[in-house]
Amino acid sequence: MKIVKTLLKGVLVCSLFLVASCAKKLDEFNENPNAVDPATANPNLILPTVLSAAGNSYLGLGYGKIGGTMQHMQEDGWFSGYNAYDWSEEDWSGWYGILRNNQFLLDRATELNYPLHLGIAQTMRAFIFGTITDLWGDAPYSEALRGASDITFPAYDTQEAIYKGIIEELKTAVATLGSVGDASSYYASGYDIYYNGDAAKWKKFANTLLLRYAMRLSTKLPDLAKSTLEAVYSSGDYIKATSEDAVMNYAGIDPGSAWPANTVADPSESNWRRRKACATLLDKLGDLDDPRRGVWFQPVHVRWVSDATLGTALDPYIRENGVLTDKVSITDMEYKANSGKVYTRHFNPSLFVPSLFNPAPPKTTAYVGVPPALLYPDYHNSNPTPGQSVENQHVSQLSYNFQKKDDGANGILKARLATASEAAFILAEAAQKGWSAGTAEANYNNGVKFSLESWGVGSEYAGYIDNAGVAYNGTQEQILEQKWIAGFANALEAWFDWRRTGLPVLTAPGNGSVQPVPPVRLIYGNNEINVNKTNAEAAISRMATTPYSTLRGKNSQWAKPWLIEGTGKPW
Repeated sequence: MKIVKTLLKGVLVCSLFLVASCAKKLDEFNENPNAVDPATANPNLILPTVLSAAGNSYLGLGYGKIGGTMQHMQEDGWFSGYNAYDWSEEDWSGWYGILRNNQFLLDRATELNYPLHLGIAQTMRAFIFGTITDLWGDAPYSEALRGASDITFPAYDTQEAIYKGIIEELKTAVATLGSVGDASSYYASGYDIYYNGDAAKWKKFANTLLLRYAMRLSTKLPDLAKSTLEAVYSSGDYIKATSEDAVMNYAGIDPGSAWPANTVADPSESNWRRRKACATLLDKLGDLDDPRRGVWFQPVHVRWVSDATLGTALDPYIRENGVLTDKVSITDMEYKANSGKVYTRHFNPSLFVPSLFNPAPPKTTAYVGVPPALLYPDYHNSNPTPGQSVENQHVSQLSYNFQKKDDGANGILKARLATASEAAFILAEAAQKGWSAGTAEANYNNGVKFSLESWGVGSEYAGYIDNAGVAYNGTQEQILEQKWIAGFANALEAWFDWRRTGLPVLTAPGNGSVQPVPPVRLIYGNNEINVNKTNAEAAISRMATTPYSTLRGKNSQWAKPWLIEGTGKPW
């Protein structure tokens, strides 16, 4: 019995020793060698995470479904959300995730006294919060980002309070960036993927955001808007050249570093192929003989030819250099391989019979866009191969620029967060209001010039600015029309301008649309409504219902947030 007790004691001692040893090993194993220790993290390592996520998120919507909303582009497959505003709830967790990383950057920059990184973090905080309230309306702001300390369910600040807050934050960022001095001792080159550590350009970016939000508030808070904008203009320290644009380049090394839907991100080319020019934009570009048209879009692969001698309503096959073939269609690969050949298809207008799918005779122009929110966009312009197997050869596709694998630093495919063109158009609108912002015409001309430069056709400016319809005519309509054109491929600012002004005047959506007008906000996500129910419902209750928000009530893409409530805009 004594032997048994001794053995049991020995086993117990060994067990305790093993537990202690395992605990020590587990502590060691739980230290992830690939993770960044928050206590010692270098702010340089955090910069690319914040900046790339913000750039991709901003572009993702502007090139995505808001491009369809603002009638820059349309899709002819899986198109209901893009063309017809059939939107569902949309969570903002991605944006708040960026804000959490940015807060870490801000805290570490403060601890280490890195004014460059602090100014960048302050600017990006204002940019991201501003974008969130632009998109949804009221949102957690003053109580946000405190889940690890004291507030798990943050209240929603009003949109008015958030806009006022970010204006003050941007003023603080401008002051911080103005005090940076020499940052070479702590900034590691290449980690700032916007400006590579140039504090002076970051300061211009922050001031340009002040111009943006001042104009955003010009109807609801005109005194604050006017004083803010005039102070920035008086400083002269805002983005005034395309070399100062706040942009993110795409390396195209892998899907994560590639322009959305290009051949790296989508080797099948399906997403590139189903996105087409919208007739609203394409027709305007044609009317103005705009040099950006060929940069953005292609002529149709197969052009319709009106032929009164044709014995049938439509040619069953295409013609190659005028000779009828046995081909119903050609693929994009065939078209590129035979770029010197001319492809046409004839039709007899007197024999053409309208149908649900093709209510009008074929368009014979070289560039053809898809009208907004068609019920059957893949049939448009008498396409003989509807569906997704072959692209519609009778409408204009995106140019091959949007397929490039590596657009590089000198390319044209960039996430544009704020630009000289935008700043100039803002000042043109301000000057037209009578604010102290220079002359409206000079600012307008600069807006046009900078946009052409950014898309590689700056040499066309002198001829373009004198075109009928382009030469300044003194109207807000013209300023915002050109600003809308300049916003192609990143349509968020065009959407926000249209909401507050109703300009440019968009084409009435077709019968495929959920409602007869474009929407004005994103829908609060279910995660937020379910988890932060009380605060989310309080914010929803403050939304203004409209004749178009009946299906979803106040949490609708057609309910109006504070910024446009009571303005009568955009509809």
